[in-house]
Amino acid sequence: MSASETLRQDAGARGTWDDVKDLPPSAKLVAKVLEYNDTMTQQEIAEETLLPARTVRYALNRLDEENVIDSRFSFSDARKRLYSLEIES
Repeated sequence: MSASETLRQDAGARGTWDDVKDLPPSAKLVAKVLEYNDTMTQQEIAEETLLPARTVRYALNRLDEENVIDSRFSFSDARKRLYSLEIES
């Protein structure tokens, strides 16, 4: 981990598309789907991308490590999380 990565994580800054560039194809696909859709659940992402739920979970975890997504609990169903893309312009 470089000093700039540590500084960015400590500051809670958003990620960039450059952070997504080196991720697996599944994470890139999930990021693109979230770019075109405001907020989605994991199940909605799986249906839209045609990826297995396990692959979507892995992609979301990788995107979360790069600070490019935001996740929060759904008010309509607290068992679900809502995901949205949070990339700096």
